[in-house]
Amino acid sequence: MDPSGIFSTSYRQDRRLVRTKWQVLTLLAFIALLFLAPLFASPRVIAIGNVMLISAVVAVGLQICTGYAGQINLGQAAFMGVGAYTAGLLASKYQMSFLLTVPLAGLSAAAFGFLFGLTAVRIKGFYLALTTIAAQFIFHFSVLNLPSSWMGGSNGVIVPAATLFGYRISTETAQYYMILVFTVILVAGAFGIVRSRFGRAFIAVRDDDVAAGIMGINVARTKATAFLIGAFYAGVGGALWAYLIRFVGVDQFTLFNSIFFIAMIIVGGMGSITGALIGVFIIRMIQEIIATVGPNIAEAVPFLGGEIVFAGMNMFLGGVIALFMILEPKGLMHRWNIIKSSYRIWPFPY
Repeated sequence: MDPSGIFSTSYRQDRRLVRTKWQVLTLLAFIALLFLAPLFASPRVIAIGNVMLISAVVAVGLQICTGYAGQINLGQAAFMGVGAYTAGLLASKYQMSFLLTVPLAGLSAAAFGFLFGLTAVRIKGFYLALTTIAAQFIFHFSVLNLPSSWMGGSNGVIVPAATLFGYRISTETAQYYMILVFTVILVAGAFGIVRSRFGRAFIAVRDDDVAAGIMGINVARTKATAFLIGAFYAGVGGALWAYLIRFVGVDQFTLFNSIFFIAMIIVGGMGSITGALIGVFIIRMIQEIIATVGPNIAEAVPFLGGEIVFAGMNMFLGGVIALFMILEPKGLMHRWNIIKSSYRIWPFPY
């Protein structure tokens, strides 16, 4: 939102994401900061940044599906797992380049998510949430019960390092740049999607699918497309995770992970790509603080036991999420938009 006195004079100007020169400079400075971060950040910070960037890709996909299209999805971690296993198997068994495995991982996850998108045609709300939870169990059951020669079973899949023109992308810094490039492309693509006719159809279906159908929107196709896009983003995020960890196991993609992704878009703000990014930063920072402080508390108070301490820390994280749902259900971006509105009309109080 622009300050008072700055306004658009054409539809093209009104549709711009970046409207003023100061906004352009701020955006360019932020992107430059991201690319220059490895020059002054510690390896620990870079490792945290890698996890945040991958989480951002997955959360943005969930935001498109749930925040914009209104399709409750509690199986995002399962779609991420499908992408991770696809990339891991293609890289380990067929020595394919990550330039091919990452898009193919997204497509395989999109195909899996599309199946659940078809169920959204007839059901919604609580029943749709239960259906997407089934994706978690189907994914776990398939990995653990199919022949181990196919997907590794409980032993998982060892993923070789990504290579580009003979250069091994194995260090934290090299992986950071690889993940950052994919993240920038996908986030930019998400802004394009939600501002296109598909994004307007998503919002119409989210607000009232009956009215959207009367207006001529193909509701069934729109719902399925939302699941497909959200699962594609999760699959790409899973592939990047596989190359980062260099190992894929079924226990890395649980229902709790899906709930954390939901928490990210709730905290940041439903229906906002920027809100999803903010939610990722806040939730991941809280998790890092828990991982850092937890062992110190367990050492200082040994009679409580490490498991009890970490359980309490996770309860704290759950409390933060609950407080946001009670006090700020529309997320931080809603509060930020209110502040920007006040800034726009200043010095007038109305």
